[in-house]
Parts: sequence; structure tokens; C-alpha cells
Amino acid sequence: MTSKIPFGPESTAAEVLAGVDLTGKSAIVTGASSGIGAETARVLARAGAAVTLAVRNTDAGQEEATRIAADGAARRPSVQPLDLSEPASVAAILANWHGPLDILVANAGVMATPEVRNSQGWELQFATNHLGHFQLAHGLHDQGVFAPGARIVVVSSVGHVNGEVLFDDPHFERTPYDPWAAYSQSKTANVLFAVEAAKRWPEVAVNALNPGRIWSTGLSRHMDTPPQSFDPSGATGVTEKTIEQGASTSALLAASPLVEGVTGTYFEDNQPAAPFTPGTRRGVAQHALDLDKAARLWTLSRELLAASGHPLA
Repeated sequence: MTSKIPFGPESTAAEVLAGVDLTGKSAIVTGASSGIGAETARVLARAGAAVTLAVRNTDAGQEEATRIAADGAARRPSVQPLDLSEPASVAAILANWHGPLDILVANAGVMATPEVRNSQGWELQFATNHLGHFQLAHGLHDQGVFAPGARIVVVSSVGHVNGEVLFDDPHFERTPYDPWAAYSQSKTANVLFAVEAAKRWPEVAVNALNPGRIWSTGLSRHMDTPPQSFDPSGATGVTEKTIEQGASTSALLAASPLVEGVTGTYFEDNQPAAPFTPGTRRGVAQHALDLDKAARLWTLSRELLAASGHPLA
């Protein structure tokens, strides 16, 4: 990093990108029809980027694109359908994308869902939060569309500290399903992806982040599910934020010159995270930075996609 980052937990995405000019840059933000994804897309568009909202609900996406355009964006964002839980949907957006691409914000996610499986039999949270974004980023890289200096931003969670990837049973086919264990696994996978992608793709900056706790988003719609693995409501060290604050670290990693050249790092509150300390809800767990596990997850993800009929190059 070229200088100390002057932003913290209360900074907003707009403050982080104040004065940043993204004219001529292009960005994809997944899950951008609401919440911190929409706010991330808004500030990127206001800074001049051509933004694509990749969303499941395209009607909601079009409504958000209209709001962003009315809020001073240089151009109205485009909207593309994307269901990250289904490899065919990811393949379709890849087929429709024509580069170059400067920013990919892997923002969309689900949390603590009941036991649901996609058409491949994959557990929904692992499929959506990790495998769909893995396929999207890998596919874009295979197509050679990432521009010089491109950035990939992966929205993880402090929930990653509660669980590792179940390499021998990632879809809970033999392990009793626990919604929080499945969530933790998927969020650990997000960080491991950033670690391995940074190593494999040195021409692209790839970082992961914890946005903080933002109650006013759709992510918490399954919060009435009884938490068996951990209770996310009572631990110390949690940073509660507004949507504008929650999007700030995504915006920082997507476009701020203050993190130019930084890759393979996990951030929270607009700073590189400290190691996780048991008893807190902060920091990055060592299991999410493990190089052997990152490489193993990469291989597993490629194998699963190949078996689905959507192999990667």
C-alpha cells in the first residue's frame, strides 16, 4: 500500500471513493439489486464506471439501475440475469460478456438457508457463495477479458471463523446439515479463493473482505433458522453498520488507489484484518489463509464444475 488508509468502520463507500475517477472503466457487481451490492454499484457508477448489475431478479435490477442513473451516474447501469447457484446461468452471462473488465465485485450471497440443493445436488450456500463466483471469475479470466490492473473483490464474512471447508463432504450428503456450518464453509471458501487466485493470477488483484453486520439487507431473511454452529448475535467485536458503511470496504478494494498492488489479503473496516482471536467476531482465521487448503479448494471447485458439464479451461 502506498500510504496509510485513512478510512475505518464508520466510513461510507462514497467517502472512500471521493475524488476517484473511473471514467472508461467497467465493472460487474453481483447481487446488486439491493443492499451493499446496490450501494457498491452506485458509487462505482457515480465515479464514472460502466456498471453491470448481475442479479437473480432482473425486474428489481432494472429498478435499481434507474435509481442509480437518477443519482448522478455517468451512465445507466446495464442489467444481466445471474443465478449463481446454477452453472448454466453463470455460463450464460460469461457467453454474453465482451470485455474488457476492470472490476468484478463478487457480492451476492445467501446466509443460513434451510437445506436446499441446486440442480446438481450441490448445497445452496456453497453453490451460490463460492462455486458460482468461482466459475464466474475463472471463466472471465479464461476469456482474457480482465484489463491490466483489474481487481476482483470477494465479499466474505466474519462467519468464516466458525468453520472450514468440508473437503470430503462439501454438500452435506453424509454430514447432518447445519445452516450455520454451511454458511461458515462457504465464507471460508471465499477467502481461500482470493488467496489462491492471487497466486495464480498475478496480473489481477484479488482480495476478500468482511463488510460488517448490516441488518437492513435481504441476507438475514433466514435468521429465524435456529443457529446450531454459532450465535451471530451475541459475540464481542462485531462492527454494526449502515448499508453505506457496509459497502465501503468493497468500494475501497474495487477502486481506491490506496490499495493499488495489494492482493491475496482479507480486509475489514477498510483495513487489512488482524489474525482472529477466539472469543471475538473480528479478524481472519488461519484456516482461511492456508495455502494447501486454498489449492485443494481450487482443484475441488474445478472438478465439481467439470462434473456439472461446465468445465473450465
